[in-house]
Amino acid sequence: MRQNTLKSSFLLVLAAFIWGVAFVAQSVGMDYVGPFTFIGARYLIGGLVLIPCIAFLKKLGYGDDGNKSETQKKEEFRIGVKGGIFCGLALFISSSLQQIGIMYTTVGKAGFITALYIVIVPILGIFMKKKVSWTIWISVAVAVIGMYLLCITDGFSIGTGDIYVFLCAIGFSFHILVIDHFSPKADGVLISCVQFFVAGILGTIVAFAVETPDLKSLCAAWAPVLYAGILSSGAGYTLQIVGQKNMNPVVASLLLSLESVFSLIAGWVLLGQRLSVKEQFGCLLVFCAIILAQIPASKKKNVTVHG
Repeated sequence: MRQNTLKSSFLLVLAAFIWGVAFVAQSVGMDYVGPFTFIGARYLIGGLVLIPCIAFLKKLGYGDDGNKSETQKKEEFRIGVKGGIFCGLALFISSSLQQIGIMYTTVGKAGFITALYIVIVPILGIFMKKKVSWTIWISVAVAVIGMYLLCITDGFSIGTGDIYVFLCAIGFSFHILVIDHFSPKADGVLISCVQFFVAGILGTIVAFAVETPDLKSLCAAWAPVLYAGILSSGAGYTLQIVGQKNMNPVVASLLLSLESVFSLIAGWVLLGQRLSVKEQFGCLLVFCAIILAQIPASKKKNVTVHG
């Protein structure tokens, strides 16, 4: 169990790292295309990338249990498609709210407010009869303080963009809980592939309805779109689904919140942006919260993670 938990933690941290670095790609991509065009393109690319991956993994025998009957395999496939549809809806709604919100608020505030899913997930979990230990609640509180120090630099006020991003945080919280429900019951890569096509198709439909997407603009944004589609979407969200399979959703949300930390570190390393003492202390608090949250997950062998 401990080995599975550590492996899942590594996959989720890797996903957070990919998303953190992807912030540059997302902001640059918006210079060329509208938010829904970007969403549609990145998720359709993510889905297309995973099709050969599914075939390759199937050839290697990934997830193939010889003890399962054809009926069981068909049922698992049906659940995977169903889970992918629900995940895709949550992903599209959350991504859309985030992209719109970023247009009207600062990046720092958007990062902090989005990271509030680390509070929303355990609160929603209470209504779903999921037990949350006191150490995890402390971890959530410490992480929120850390996120505030990381992201808020010029004071805090509530505007229209902030409301959109807060709704986005609620959407991502549901996305995490939907994954928590379906990932133990079906192939995570299949769920990820379906969710990308659902989110990509919805994004494309809305883009043609409210924007004027064209091939020239997409070609100009090829680098950020490909990064967001192949790495941030195809790799990142698949790592999230596979990693959450053996992970408490609250702990998973804490690990994924490292995205904000990695984005700041990436700016420091790649763009030469300096971290203040306050931001460095915020990073330290978030890492401490992650370590504290791992203690009950590692020591309690009889914890029921999924309801």
